[in-house]
Amino acid sequence: MPVAELNRLQRHPLVQQLVQSMSERPGRTVDVDAEVRRAAVLLTMRSRDDGDLELLMIKRSDFDGDPWSGQIAFPGGRMEPEDDDLSVTAFRETWEETGVDVAANGRLLGHLDELRPRNPHLPLLVIRPYVALVRADVRIVPSREVADAFWVPLSSMRTADAWGTSTVSVRGQDRTVSVFRHGRHIVWGLTERVLRQFLEYVEQPRAPEP
Repeated sequence: MPVAELNRLQRHPLVQQLVQSMSERPGRTVDVDAEVRRAAVLLTMRSRDDGDLELLMIKRSDFDGDPWSGQIAFPGGRMEPEDDDLSVTAFRETWEETGVDVAANGRLLGHLDELRPRNPHLPLLVIRPYVALVRADVRIVPSREVADAFWVPLSSMRTADAWGTSTVSVRGQDRTVSVFRHGRHIVWGLTERVLRQFLEYVEQPRAPEP
């Protein structure tokens, strides 16, 4: 049954569009110096009863010294020496943070462009966003690092009114940033950039870079 469900999900028109886009324009990777850490996040997608798709997102717990404390994000984290590759990092972090075992109950589709944080005060990181499908009945068990975990319908992400700008406080200073709004949640920063990139892949094939 899990394989049959994932096969049906992979035939969803938006999933097929995503796979086609990633095949025609694979996610770019970034060459980094030795002092730059690598990390991965996972965009975990499942089907709803009404046929819509939805992505798993989390609200990080508040911790002193954590530059992403309290922000909305995708599950993920830094690559560890025991991780064979960054997809292992993405799956491991998703399991540790949400209890969702994508390796056992899902299917990896590929990855998007690697990104760097734009804020010079953030750690030196290159983050690779992976995309995966997962069974609809997976159970979320948040870790202490996660204040909340929730599913966001793709239909809401594809609504223009959900996108705009907002003022956020960064190190005690107000900044106007691009945001995606979902209920009481505001997505901004690197997660917002990943989400925009994901939607570009879903909406239409991206032409190869010249």
